[in-house]
Amino acid sequence: MDARVITPRYSVSPQISAEDLPAIADAGYKTVICNRPDTEVPPSHQAEAIRTAAEAAGLRFEVLPLTHQTMTPENAARQRALYEECDGPVLAYCASGTRCSVVWALGQACDMSADDILQKTGAAGYQLEGLRPALISMADS
Repeated sequence: MDARVITPRYSVSPQISAEDLPAIADAGYKTVICNRPDTEVPPSHQAEAIRTAAEAAGLRFEVLPLTHQTMTPENAARQRALYEECDGPVLAYCASGTRCSVVWALGQACDMSADDILQKTGAAGYQLEGLRPALISMADS
């Protein structure tokens, strides 16, 4: 697991495996969000396999598969609701962590400046400068 902290409550990671879940729980995470569609991974890494291991480790598990086409304002709001409704830190994962960072950024656009959002994602290793126009547009609407 390569957890990268965006905020104290929201971290992102590249693809995890079932074997990672005990360490994720030990690290203090309370919820895991899968943003990776099952069609991208073998059965051993699909959502239900990860869910089984997450729940066995005492973690809440949520699934919101995202692609470029499904990176909508509605899904950004849904992701935000998923991590705001939990009782502790969240780890969201996808192939590289980028989608999880993008959906977080889009979900924050009305509450944080584009500079602050891009600083937080950049500090975690995700350079999302190309997202700036969308963040500014969302903040203005």
